[in-house]
Amino acid sequence: MDARFNYYGSAAGALFGKYINSAAKVVSDSSLPAATQELVKIRASQINGCGFCTDMHTKDAVAAGESAQRLHLVAVWREASVFTDAERAALELTEQGTRIADASRGVTDEAWADAAKHYDDEQLTALVSLIAVINTYNRMNVITRQPAGDYRPGQFA
Repeated sequence: MDARFNYYGSAAGALFGKYINSAAKVVSDSSLPAATQELVKIRASQINGCGFCTDMHTKDAVAAGESAQRLHLVAVWREASVFTDAERAALELTEQGTRIADASRGVTDEAWADAAKHYDDEQLTALVSLIAVINTYNRMNVITRQPAGDYRPGQFA
């Protein structure tokens, strides 16, 4: 598969990418655990069918020491025993926040309360921001058909 065009080759795309990357840096520098951040990015990318981001974040997670077992089970996290209660809360919030159009009420109070039991306000802010940012990246890549498979960890550092 080939990309439809070079999104970042345009002045507007490059500038938008710069600002989105700055927002992502705020999240990556937050106190939200790095492993949780990768799990959130992977799960949202799976839901959105973004091969490019799924490829990137699974490879980044492996490079950061994440186990293959946990990565293989992200898509079925509810049935897996390898995730902490905090990670489960983050994954639930990710799913509801990513599938927001599928639910008449958006994110449930139960999902929010569960996340709030495990994360402080700064971490919740980072989690909500991360869900928004990864969904933005996913949509950009899916719309422009960015191919998956060639990403190398740290490629965009």
